[in-house]
Amino acid sequence: MANLCLSVLVSGRVQGVWFRRFTQQKAEAYGVKGWVRNLTDGRVEALLIGEEKNVRQVEAWMSQGPELSNVVECLSKVVEEQSCTSFELLEDASEAAF
Repeated sequence: MANLCLSVLVSGRVQGVWFRRFTQQKAEAYGVKGWVRNLTDGRVEALLIGEEKNVRQVEAWMSQGPELSNVVECLSKVVEEQSCTSFELLEDASEAAF
């Protein structure tokens, strides 16, 4: 099965609603590696790495988000594969990595 590395940016009401924690749980459930973090502009950024079908499942979930969120936009793009051994919650960042 082919691996996919996807950068995801989610905007809307996505901070303060457990979005990162639920993203981590979904990623771990699907065996997806990478990270998720808040951006200071109010968006959430994630890097998803794993089997394409599993990465796409997490991406689809992120486009909906948890119950308390209100996702307005979910943008994703394929990026060069990074090396990650788990799925981590990172510190906030002032700008997107990709």
